[in-house]
Amino acid sequence: MSTWDEPLRKGPLGGRTAKALADKLDLHTLGDLLRYYPRRYDRRGELTDLALLREGEDVTVQAKVLDARRRTIPARQGRRRMDMMEATVTDGTGRLHLTFFNRGSHHQNTLVPGRLAMFSGRVSTFKGRRQLDHPEYVLLDDEGLEGEAARAYANELIPVYPAVKGLDSATIARSVGVALDYAVDIPDPLPPELRDRKGLLGVHRALVQIHRPAEWAEVGTARRRLKWDEAFVLQLALAQRRQQAEELPARPRPGTDGGILDAFDAQLPFTLTEGQEEVGARLAERLNATHPMHCLLQGDVGAGKTLVALRAMLRVVDSGGQAVMLAPTEVLAQQHHRSISAMLGALGRAGQIDGADTATRVALLTGSMNTAARREALLEAASGQAGIVVGTHALLQEHVSFADLGLVVVDEQHRFGVEQRDALREKATDGRPHVLVMTATPIPRTVAMTVYGDLDVVALTQLPRGRAPISTHVVPAHEKPHFLTRAWERVREEVGQGRQAFVVCPRIGDGPGGETGDEVEAPPEDAPPGARPPLAVLDVLARLREGPLADVRVEALHGRMAPDDKEAVMRRLTSGQTDVVVSTTVIEVGVDVPNATVMAIMDADRFGISQLHQLRGRVGRGQLPGLCLLVTEAEEGSPARERLAAVASTTDGFELSRADLEMRREGDVLGDAQSGARSSLRMLTLVKDEELIGEAREEATRLVAEDPGLTGHRPLADALAALLPEERAEYLDKT
Repeated sequence: MSTWDEPLRKGPLGGRTAKALADKLDLHTLGDLLRYYPRRYDRRGELTDLALLREGEDVTVQAKVLDARRRTIPARQGRRRMDMMEATVTDGTGRLHLTFFNRGSHHQNTLVPGRLAMFSGRVSTFKGRRQLDHPEYVLLDDEGLEGEAARAYANELIPVYPAVKGLDSATIARSVGVALDYAVDIPDPLPPELRDRKGLLGVHRALVQIHRPAEWAEVGTARRRLKWDEAFVLQLALAQRRQQAEELPARPRPGTDGGILDAFDAQLPFTLTEGQEEVGARLAERLNATHPMHCLLQGDVGAGKTLVALRAMLRVVDSGGQAVMLAPTEVLAQQHHRSISAMLGALGRAGQIDGADTATRVALLTGSMNTAARREALLEAASGQAGIVVGTHALLQEHVSFADLGLVVVDEQHRFGVEQRDALREKATDGRPHVLVMTATPIPRTVAMTVYGDLDVVALTQLPRGRAPISTHVVPAHEKPHFLTRAWERVREEVGQGRQAFVVCPRIGDGPGGETGDEVEAPPEDAPPGARPPLAVLDVLARLREGPLADVRVEALHGRMAPDDKEAVMRRLTSGQTDVVVSTTVIEVGVDVPNATVMAIMDADRFGISQLHQLRGRVGRGQLPGLCLLVTEAEEGSPARERLAAVASTTDGFELSRADLEMRREGDVLGDAQSGARSSLRMLTLVKDEELIGEAREEATRLVAEDPGLTGHRPLADALAALLPEERAEYLDKT
């Protein structure tokens, strides 16, 4: 019996072909080759009269050989001698010339005068003659093809495979054909009862139909079956991990009546939104479980995620534990520390004269702290005096310890690697801590994990009362320069009413490191070749001061500035001494200026969807409506413009993430790739197959409950082992 993991070099293919497939396409086993699916399908084309042929057309013609001759092309500098065969064919309406390079004797012996055949290829012209270079052909008198059978041959679907230099689609197709004939008895990973229940093809029949379809309907039924293979095996992996996670110990954190959380709620100067109360109740339920919570808190910028997370942390403190908030930058960590301390007031000053009876402490730990402050923060964390610890990557160092770590809150989770998040979880001493990750716009892989069912999601869909919405518009500066003129007029209008603005650029400008911004994402792949460098802060600052904002107080802000200088710029902005700040993405997080109402993002097509959403969240943070202008020179209809249009169409971060998912794919759900380039899923797509994925999750959960080790389903267990080798299993455990 053939097997999925059977090496090609020992199986159906010759050693030379197997080596080429391994070296050029990374295909090593029978399963690798059978799952190397066609990119598209072509038809040979309708039968065409020779008199009607046009240059550049892909045609199929039925004709009789008039003559055939063979000749040798002498070797020239840089080119070997070549064997060539030429033939002339006719269908009675005209003549066509055929040329074949190499294997001339084979074609000359086959295409003898008088033979009837069908020829398929692209029409070209050489020295005034219409010809086909190296066409595919089939002999009609040998095959018995004529009439309707000949037309069926002409309309046959031809699979086209992703090819590389030295390994063309036709060679791959021949190799796949050999493998299909060899693998007639290959084990089917799906249980028979599941196939019957869902009306799915057997696996070999599906592979034949995807590689050798007789009609389009066969491609559709084959794809459905092969998508089930990927979805079901993936859901088995996730179902096993969920079952194991529920067996991991975690200390319940139920809180207590009359504790610090109740005191905090009582002193809030506003009423929680319905969404905040609902999400808080759901988190409380999960924190009271005996297995670790792993939850994503999604909410737009300004929706109140920090408040919700703080209430969850206070519940843990009331239960005798500690909570940690991990932030990606010192600016954001300091911002969280200040805002949490301000919201708690006396409840965050335990041991001080004005501290409340039920108070705790809020410690800050970052890499730039002086030795004395750092030592004090480490002591408060290790002793348990600080119920809440806020920090950056400095929290991940080995010498940082906690008395009883019960909850880990990760802000902007896409800024941290899996290993970093896992390092913090390992600092718990009593079981595993509960984990809450916060984001305004999840990365595609995170969205994928929510759909695949391996990530619990709670969402804040309401803005706090009094918070005004943000409107977003695309400004096509190249097509309509007057739109850009109007954009600067809008900035002046806002400034004239006592408000402030941000202008964001992808890079800093002249000097060391001037080619990049502070945290700018990689330039998009759809940037046109030879495009001008992205706009820089220092250049735009000079143009604005000399031009449209000449009488406006404009300053620069970027990552090359000294920390004190950056803080001074922000103080002048918040105090009203500065009207407009031209900045890099250093303002993406941790900047809160309620009076800032407008943002112009220059070369907006140079940023990703998530980053654009984060940036525009810096305006409209008060009671005044916000305006975000996406300035671009990208052409209408380009992928870049589609990306900007998506951002302009909604402020729903999860909806934007799904749009991002459609454009980039979800990456390798079981590995560390964050884009589709290394995905282990070849047929399944989340956006189109969400319903099928849900069905597969139900089936997989049921099967794992009945047979956790898949001992009664050997082919399925083998398929799972191939999908989830040891290193991927470890990665999935950590995520």
